[in-house]
This record gives sequence, structure tokens and C-alpha cells, in this order.
Amino acid sequence: MNILLLGSGGREHALAWKIAASPLADKIYCAPGNAGIAQEAECVALDIADHAAVIGFCKDRRIDFVVVGPEAPLCAGIVDHLEAAGIKAFGPSKVAAQLEGSKGFTKDLCRANAIPTAAYERFTAAAPAKDYIRARGAPIVIKADGLAAGKGVVVAEALDDALQAVDMMFDGGLGEAGGEVVVEEFLTGEEASFFALCDGTTAIPLATAQDHKRVFDGDHGPNTGGMGAYSPAPVMTEAMNGRVMDEIIMPTMRAMAAMGVPYKGVLYAGLMLAADGPKLIEYNARFGDPECQVLMLRLMSDILPALIAARDGVLKSFDLRWYPEVALTVVMAAKGYPGHYERGSVIEGLAEASAIEGVEIFHAGTKAEGGHILANGGRVLNVCALGHTVAEAQARAYAAVDRIRWPDGFCRRDIGWRAVEREKEG
Repeated sequence: MNILLLGSGGREHALAWKIAASPLADKIYCAPGNAGIAQEAECVALDIADHAAVIGFCKDRRIDFVVVGPEAPLCAGIVDHLEAAGIKAFGPSKVAAQLEGSKGFTKDLCRANAIPTAAYERFTAAAPAKDYIRARGAPIVIKADGLAAGKGVVVAEALDDALQAVDMMFDGGLGEAGGEVVVEEFLTGEEASFFALCDGTTAIPLATAQDHKRVFDGDHGPNTGGMGAYSPAPVMTEAMNGRVMDEIIMPTMRAMAAMGVPYKGVLYAGLMLAADGPKLIEYNARFGDPECQVLMLRLMSDILPALIAARDGVLKSFDLRWYPEVALTVVMAAKGYPGHYERGSVIEGLAEASAIEGVEIFHAGTKAEGGHILANGGRVLNVCALGHTVAEAQARAYAAVDRIRWPDGFCRRDIGWRAVEREKEG
């Protein structure tokens, strides 16, 4: 089969690496790709926001299957356009992708179907939103309704911070994404990521993961796209997984099907494990990044037939197998991220780092130029490792980090700390 993968991040490198291992994959293209993906696929300079250009490329290269990595093209309807042109694609339709593309849509769906989530209200003007916030008090959470590249959520510890967040969003600080805001209660508990592969009717759970959103050690500093992750998540017991499927994932699948928009693709539930059980924080309509990296390392089964089965609606008889080892990834980012950062710094030592047992390095914001690997984004590398324990995977990942020579980069040094503490206690 000829495969086209859309995207350029660490998630897409992990998917390209896993798809390349499939005997079904004859030729893999990636648009636009990065320096690491170029080791697994032919990278093509294609604007993935130009759906006509993507369709034209698929027809020229006789692409059999398209895998869409990031959320923006999904929410823009790339899957609908590909399928209308007779090209098979993995991912939800534009309307189904509203589960990620509109926070308000998802909250209303939860309310209508008794799916456990934080109490909330939706607002299209600042004054009533502020009145609601003053009545509720802080801490409180302010969310832009639309896609905001991971920057659309403000967890306000103080009332003034919440009111400022409302002004920032309605004053255009997040563009169109902030034209409507959702204000919701602040939930306490432990966060976890839950993934299910869906075919419109059937959903099968994938491995669990936990990620670290804050930029600095100890979970301090501003939120980011994710500074590291590990799988499995020890907090996600078999009983908890069952509750998530029964109380959150399957009611969502049934509700979407009843609306005439069956959900196909990966459904990624960001969860808060509260004292009374799991609650949905938000949905994403694609694999997480950096969670995808640890999932692909642990997936024993061939990924390609699973993605095709999800698209074709035949997951019912499907079963995925996982390696028992722990996978952990450390994100190396450009100094200044998630704020202003410079591009173009040289990264060295990747071969030495990759030589450590159990280590795999997935590229995110990189490009190859003049025989060098250069930083070309905020989150730049995903240094991943397998181990029999979280502590072992963590030690291997940081040993690899320490072999990478990149003075303009940084990383957290405590990825997996909760799970390591649990291992010590256990």
C-alpha cells in the first residue's frame, strides 16, 4: 500500500516509525514531515491546509490510505474531502471532530448524555462571563471554545486572573478560537490520558498514559503542549479503565451515532480522576503528542490494519497486543518555550544517544540543513526509552538526554515522578 501521513511533529514521527514496520506499507510519504520522519518516509513539501493539493498528490502518487496526525486539518474537514474524492482516510469527519474543535459542543454533549464532567456555562460576551466567575469564585477554569494550539485553557487561581483571561479571549488574544468561552469548575484529583480506537460503533481501549503539561520540574510554570509522558499510567487500574469505557467513551460513541455523525478515529479523553470517579476534562480527536510516542513504543501489533479497520467500521473482532514494558518520553524544547524561542540552533549527539539500550528518539521541530540537524520549533525532540519499570525507563531516557549536545535546548528532569514514587511505595 502507498501511505500518506499528514503532520510534522513527534507524534507523526512515531506513527511513521510504526507504520514503516508494517508489511502492508510499500511506500510512505509524509507532508510536510521533519528531519527524523525523513528516515522513515519521503517528506513532501505539501500545504496540508490546501485540501485540493493534498487530493491531487494522492491521485498522482496513487495513495491507498491517508493517516491524519494533527487536529487542525481534521477540524477543517480534510477527511470528508479525501473520502469524497474516493481516497480512504483515517480520522473523524469535520462534524465529529467538533469533539475537539468546540469545547462547548463537547460540554453540551456531556450534559445531554449524563457523561461526568466539570460544571460549566458557555458565554459569547465578557460581561455575563465575568458575572458568573464572580458568583462562582476562584480557582476556576476559562477555556476558549475553538482550537488554540494548546494555549486556550487558563486555570485561574485568583479571581483577577480569571477576569483577565476572559478579557484576553474576547479581545482577540486567541483569534477566532476565543469568540466564545466556556467557564467551568476547577476539578481536583490526578490527571490521566485515555485513548480508544473507534470505528463509529465499536471502541477498543488503547494503552493508558500520563503526560506532564507544565513547563518546569515539579509541575510548575505555564501549560505547554506536553513536556513528557509515560505509559502505562499506574493510576489507571483495570477497574478505572472499565469505568472510563462505560461512563465516558461508549456514551459518547452512542450519542455521536444518534446525531448521525459516527465517530471514527482515535478518541483521546483527558481525564481527572476525582474522589467520586473519572471525569472528562476534554476530548481530542487524534493521538496525543507526546503520548503517541510512548503508545507506539509499547504497541506489539501492526498499527496499519488497526487504522484501516477503524476507517472501515470493522473493529468489532479486532484485538491489539501490547508489550508489558514501561515507555517514557522526555521532550527537549528550545529555550524560551512556550514563550518566544529561537530557531536554527545545531543539535549534536543524536547517534550516541540513540545507541543506549531501549532508546528511540522521535523528532518534532527539526530540519536537516548542511549536514546538520537544526532546531525548527518549540518542542524539538522526544527522547524515549523502554524499561521494566518506570525508574529504569526514566534513567535510560535521561542518560540519552545527557548525550545530546544542544546548548539552546532544555527539558524537565522529573518526567514520570508520580509513577516512580508509586514504585518506591509499592
